[in-house]
Amino acid sequence: MAGQLWIVLARCYKALSAQVEESVSKSGMCLTDFMILEALLHKGPLTITEIQGKILLASGSMTAAVDRLEKKGAIVRRSIQQDRRARQLELTSNGRRTIERIFREHSGEFESLISVLSDAEKRQTYASLKKLGLHTATKRKD
Repeated sequence: MAGQLWIVLARCYKALSAQVEESVSKSGMCLTDFMILEALLHKGPLTITEIQGKILLASGSMTAAVDRLEKKGAIVRRSIQQDRRARQLELTSNGRRTIERIFREHSGEFESLISVLSDAEKRQTYASLKKLGLHTATKRKD
C-alpha cells in the first residue's frame, strides 16, 4: 500500500504543479518569483534563508529570483540591525499590489481545481498530508 500511495501522491503533485505553473504564468510571472512574493505577502519581511526554507528553492535559483524581483521594483533588501550580514526582503507597494492581484486570480483557479473534494475531504486530506510530512521530516533527523 505504501508504494501505491507514493505513486498517487507523486502523480497528484505533478498534475497540480503543472496547473499551478500554468495559472501563474498567465500573469507573466514565473513560479519562483510568485512563490517568493507570496511568502512575503503572507509572512511579512523574511531573510533569503527563511524564504528558502518555506519554498524549498536552491540558493542559486533564489539569488537570481531575488535579483530579478529587486530589479522589477517588487522587493527591497534591507539590513537587519541585529545581524549586519543578513538581509531581509520586503515587498514594495508595487510588489504588494502585483502579488495581491495575481494571488487573487491564482487562488480562484486553485479553488476550482480542488472543488472536486468536499470540505470534509479537504480537511481530512490536509490533516493526513501534514501528519505524514511531519512524521517523515522527524524520521530524517534521526
